[in-house]
Amino acid sequence: MVGVGVVVLNSNRSNLSLDVLLVQRGRAPRVGEWSIPGGRQEWGETVRAAAIREVLEETGIEIEILGLIDVVDSLTPLPGSTDLSHHYTLIDFAARPVGGVLQAGDDAVQARWVPLSELADYHLWDETIRIIHQAARFLA
Repeated sequence: MVGVGVVVLNSNRSNLSLDVLLVQRGRAPRVGEWSIPGGRQEWGETVRAAAIREVLEETGIEIEILGLIDVVDSLTPLPGSTDLSHHYTLIDFAARPVGGVLQAGDDAVQARWVPLSELADYHLWDETIRIIHQAARFLA
């Protein structure tokens, strides 16, 4: 299954930090975990359009895509098995906010801006942390 992930970065002028938009998942896979906004590409939809739509649906934030970060495979095994319950090919983009009002929606339980210095508090997947740090180069 093809999905998109979006690292939305925002300069926080009040504390001179770089913040990333995170959502707490409300649906499988990874229900209850924090991650970047994203989801499945719909039939006939470009991956960039899917990225823009998913961020808006999950967070209320409108974005401008800055570029492609990487393509990652997410493989979720069935408990106690080598068989898979989910296999997503995730196309990850860097973006910046251009409008909207932050509010959790769609399949997100919560949405918030998080300083990069606080990422460890959110117990993110290692690949997500790598992708977030790679995205920062788009704002350098």
